[in-house]
Amino acid sequence: MQRKTWKGWRSALAQTVGLVLVFTPVAALAVAGGPIPQGAAGQSPMARLIKAVNPKANLPAPMVSKIVWNGLDIDGDGAGDFVNPTGQAPRLHDAFGYGEFGASRDGGSRHHEGVDYRAEADQAVAAPISGFVTKIGYAYGGDTSLKFVEITNPAIGYVARAFYVDPGVAVGQAVRLGETIGTVASLQSHYPGITDHVHLEVMKSGEHLNAETLIVARTIKVKATSANG
Repeated sequence: MQRKTWKGWRSALAQTVGLVLVFTPVAALAVAGGPIPQGAAGQSPMARLIKAVNPKANLPAPMVSKIVWNGLDIDGDGAGDFVNPTGQAPRLHDAFGYGEFGASRDGGSRHHEGVDYRAEADQAVAAPISGFVTKIGYAYGGDTSLKFVEITNPAIGYVARAFYVDPGVAVGQAVRLGETIGTVASLQSHYPGITDHVHLEVMKSGEHLNAETLIVARTIKVKATSANG
Protein backbone atom coordinates (compact mmCIF):
# COMPACT_ATOMS: atom_id res chain seq x y z
CA MET A 1 0.00 0.00 0.00
CA GLN A 2 1.38 3.38 -1.02
CA ARG A 3 2.05 5.79 1.84
CA LYS A 4 0.76 9.32 1.43
CA THR A 5 3.26 12.12 1.48
CA TRP A 6 2.69 15.30 3.46
CA LYS A 7 1.45 16.93 0.28
CA GLY A 8 -1.03 14.09 -0.16
CA TRP A 9 -2.40 14.46 3.36
CA ARG A 10 -2.64 18.23 2.99
CA SER A 11 -4.52 17.86 -0.28
CA ALA A 12 -6.97 15.35 1.25
CA LEU A 13 -7.53 17.64 4.23
CA ALA A 14 -8.21 20.60 1.97
CA GLN A 15 -10.74 18.58 -0.01
CA THR A 16 -12.52 17.52 3.20
CA VAL A 17 -12.71 21.09 4.49
CA GLY A 18 -13.98 22.20 1.10
CA LEU A 19 -16.77 19.64 1.21
CA VAL A 20 -17.78 20.75 4.70
CA LEU A 21 -17.88 24.36 3.59
CA VAL A 22 -19.88 23.49 0.49
CA PHE A 23 -22.52 21.55 2.38
CA THR A 24 -22.66 23.85 5.43
CA PRO A 25 -22.69 27.43 4.08
CA VAL A 26 -23.44 28.79 7.54
CA ALA A 27 -20.25 27.23 8.87
CA ALA A 28 -18.35 28.69 5.88
CA LEU A 29 -19.61 32.18 6.70
CA ALA A 30 -18.66 31.71 10.33
CA VAL A 31 -15.12 30.64 9.36
CA ALA A 32 -14.82 33.52 6.96
CA GLY A 33 -16.01 35.95 9.59
CA GLY A 34 -19.06 36.99 7.57
CA PRO A 35 -22.53 37.69 8.97
CA ILE A 36 -24.90 34.77 9.47
CA PRO A 37 -28.20 35.49 7.65
CA GLN A 38 -31.37 35.52 9.72
CA GLY A 39 -34.35 33.38 8.81
CA ALA A 40 -38.02 33.55 9.68
CA ALA A 41 -38.96 34.75 13.16
CA GLY A 42 -35.42 36.07 13.66
CA GLN A 43 -33.84 32.61 13.81
CA SER A 44 -30.55 32.00 12.09
CA PRO A 45 -30.20 28.95 9.81
CA MET A 46 -27.85 27.48 12.39
CA ALA A 47 -30.47 27.87 15.13
CA ARG A 48 -33.07 26.21 12.94
CA LEU A 49 -30.64 23.42 12.11
CA ILE A 50 -29.91 22.79 15.80
CA LYS A 51 -33.62 22.72 16.54
CA ALA A 52 -34.22 20.29 13.68
CA VAL A 53 -31.58 17.80 14.79
CA ASN A 54 -32.30 18.13 18.52
CA PRO A 55 -35.55 16.27 19.31
CA LYS A 56 -35.81 17.88 22.73
CA ALA A 57 -35.95 21.32 21.17
CA ASN A 58 -39.20 20.36 19.42
CA LEU A 59 -40.92 18.89 22.46
CA PRO A 60 -43.78 20.90 24.01
CA ALA A 61 -43.29 22.29 27.51
CA PRO A 62 -43.94 19.57 30.12
CA MET A 63 -47.21 19.70 32.03
CA VAL A 64 -47.40 19.58 35.83
CA SER A 65 -50.30 19.14 38.21
CA LYS A 66 -51.53 22.12 40.19
CA ILE A 67 -54.25 22.27 42.83
CA VAL A 68 -56.77 25.09 42.70
CA TRP A 69 -59.50 25.78 45.23
CA ASN A 70 -63.04 26.43 44.06
CA GLY A 71 -65.52 28.05 46.42
CA LEU A 72 -69.15 26.99 46.25
CA ASP A 73 -71.50 29.47 44.59
CA ILE A 74 -74.23 29.94 47.19
CA ASP A 75 -76.07 32.95 45.77
CA GLY A 76 -76.11 31.69 42.18
CA ASP A 77 -74.33 34.67 40.64
CA GLY A 78 -71.77 32.47 38.87
CA ALA A 79 -68.91 33.29 41.25
CA GLY A 80 -67.67 31.36 44.27
CA ASP A 81 -68.55 32.70 47.72
CA PHE A 82 -65.74 31.05 49.69
CA VAL A 83 -61.93 31.14 49.54
CA ASN A 84 -59.21 28.97 51.03
CA PRO A 85 -57.64 31.33 53.62
CA THR A 86 -54.07 30.09 53.09
CA GLY A 87 -54.16 28.49 49.63
CA GLN A 88 -52.78 25.25 51.08
CA ALA A 89 -54.22 21.82 51.77
CA PRO A 90 -55.82 20.85 55.09
CA ARG A 91 -53.49 19.71 57.85
CA LEU A 92 -52.95 15.99 57.97
CA HIS A 93 -52.14 13.96 61.07
CA ASP A 94 -49.36 15.15 63.36
CA ALA A 95 -48.57 14.75 67.05
CA PHE A 96 -51.65 16.81 67.90
CA GLY A 97 -54.16 14.88 65.85
CA TYR A 98 -55.94 15.45 62.55
CA GLY A 99 -56.95 18.82 61.13
CA GLU A 100 -60.11 17.64 59.40
CA PHE A 101 -63.66 18.60 60.32
CA GLY A 102 -65.11 16.37 63.05
CA ALA A 103 -61.75 14.95 64.15
CA SER A 104 -61.60 13.68 67.74
CA ARG A 105 -60.40 16.09 70.42
CA ASP A 106 -59.68 15.67 74.12
CA GLY A 107 -59.90 11.90 74.02
CA GLY A 108 -63.17 11.90 72.13
CA SER A 109 -65.02 14.24 74.48
CA ARG A 110 -65.49 16.75 71.68
CA HIS A 111 -65.04 17.09 67.94
CA HIS A 112 -63.10 19.48 65.77
CA GLU A 113 -65.49 22.21 64.61
CA GLY A 114 -63.38 23.55 61.77
CA VAL A 115 -60.81 22.66 59.13
CA ASP A 116 -57.11 23.41 59.65
CA TYR A 117 -55.51 24.78 56.49
CA ARG A 118 -51.74 24.46 56.48
CA ALA A 119 -49.74 27.68 56.48
CA GLU A 120 -46.37 29.30 57.09
CA ALA A 121 -46.00 31.70 59.97
CA ASP A 122 -46.38 35.35 58.89
CA GLN A 123 -47.95 34.54 55.53
CA ALA A 124 -51.02 36.53 54.48
CA VAL A 125 -54.48 35.23 55.37
CA ALA A 126 -57.29 35.74 52.86
CA ALA A 127 -60.84 36.58 53.87
CA PRO A 128 -62.73 33.26 53.50
CA ILE A 129 -65.99 35.11 52.76
CA SER A 130 -67.06 38.65 51.95
CA GLY A 131 -68.86 40.66 54.61
CA PHE A 132 -68.19 42.70 57.70
CA VAL A 133 -65.74 42.05 60.51
CA THR A 134 -68.11 41.38 63.40
CA LYS A 135 -65.63 40.24 66.02
CA ILE A 136 -61.94 39.94 66.83
CA GLY A 137 -61.51 37.56 69.73
CA TYR A 138 -59.10 35.25 71.50
CA ALA A 139 -58.69 31.60 70.58
CA TYR A 140 -58.22 30.59 74.24
CA GLY A 141 -59.59 32.17 77.37
CA GLY A 142 -56.95 33.96 79.41
CA ASP A 143 -54.48 33.91 76.50
CA THR A 144 -54.24 37.07 74.43
CA SER A 145 -51.51 35.87 72.08
CA LEU A 146 -53.69 33.92 69.64
CA LYS A 147 -56.66 35.61 68.02
CA PHE A 148 -59.41 34.98 65.51
CA VAL A 149 -61.21 37.19 63.01
CA GLU A 150 -64.94 36.72 62.53
CA ILE A 151 -66.62 37.82 59.29
CA THR A 152 -70.38 37.85 58.75
CA ASN A 153 -72.05 37.94 55.35
CA PRO A 154 -75.71 38.86 55.88
CA ALA A 155 -76.51 38.45 52.17
CA ILE A 156 -75.92 34.69 52.20
CA GLY A 157 -76.32 34.11 55.93
CA TYR A 158 -72.86 32.65 56.60
CA VAL A 159 -70.35 33.43 59.33
CA ALA A 160 -66.66 32.50 59.12
CA ARG A 161 -63.99 32.55 61.80
CA ALA A 162 -60.29 32.36 60.94
CA PHE A 163 -58.23 31.40 64.00
CA TYR A 164 -54.53 31.94 64.74
CA VAL A 165 -54.45 35.19 62.82
CA ASP A 166 -52.70 38.43 63.72
CA PRO A 167 -55.47 40.78 62.55
CA GLY A 168 -54.93 43.52 60.00
CA VAL A 169 -58.57 44.60 60.05
CA ALA A 170 -60.93 46.18 62.58
CA VAL A 171 -64.42 45.41 63.81
CA GLY A 172 -67.03 46.98 61.54
CA GLN A 173 -64.74 46.97 58.50
CA ALA A 174 -66.10 45.65 55.22
CA VAL A 175 -63.88 43.05 53.56
CA ARG A 176 -63.98 41.48 50.13
CA LEU A 177 -63.62 37.79 49.40
CA GLY A 178 -59.89 36.94 49.28
CA GLU A 179 -58.78 40.27 50.71
CA THR A 180 -55.91 40.07 53.23
CA ILE A 181 -57.24 40.21 56.78
CA GLY A 182 -54.00 39.58 58.65
CA THR A 183 -51.05 37.21 58.92
CA VAL A 184 -50.60 33.69 60.27
CA ALA A 185 -49.47 33.45 63.90
CA SER A 186 -46.98 30.69 64.72
CA LEU A 187 -48.31 27.96 67.01
CA GLN A 188 -44.91 26.57 67.97
CA SER A 189 -44.79 28.20 71.40
CA HIS A 190 -48.15 26.61 72.28
CA TYR A 191 -47.89 23.29 70.44
CA PRO A 192 -44.22 22.57 69.65
CA GLY A 193 -43.94 20.54 66.45
CA ILE A 194 -47.50 21.10 65.26
CA THR A 195 -48.11 22.03 61.63
CA ASP A 196 -48.74 25.77 61.56
CA HIS A 197 -52.19 26.44 60.18
CA VAL A 198 -55.31 28.59 60.09
CA HIS A 199 -58.29 26.97 61.77
CA LEU A 200 -61.36 27.91 59.73
CA GLU A 201 -64.87 27.58 61.13
CA VAL A 202 -67.89 28.23 58.90
CA MET A 203 -71.37 28.52 60.40
CA LYS A 204 -74.93 29.04 59.25
CA SER A 205 -77.85 29.47 61.63
CA GLY A 206 -75.50 28.55 64.48
CA GLU A 207 -74.51 25.20 62.93
CA HIS A 208 -70.87 24.44 62.16
CA LEU A 209 -70.30 23.27 58.59
CA ASN A 210 -67.45 21.36 56.98
CA ALA A 211 -65.42 23.95 55.05
CA GLU A 212 -64.12 21.21 52.75
CA THR A 213 -67.61 20.89 51.26
CA LEU A 214 -67.62 24.64 50.55
CA ILE A 215 -64.03 25.01 49.36
CA VAL A 216 -63.28 22.14 47.01
CA ALA A 217 -59.84 21.15 45.72
CA ARG A 218 -59.48 20.56 41.98
CA THR A 219 -56.39 19.35 40.11
CA ILE A 220 -55.53 20.99 36.79
CA LYS A 221 -52.62 20.64 34.34
CA VAL A 222 -50.44 23.66 33.62
CA LYS A 223 -47.22 24.18 31.67
CA ALA A 224 -44.11 23.85 33.78
CA THR A 225 -42.01 26.99 34.11
CA SER A 226 -38.30 27.28 34.71
CA ALA A 227 -36.77 28.97 37.72
CA ASN A 228 -36.07 31.97 35.49
CA GLY A 229 -39.70 32.26 34.47
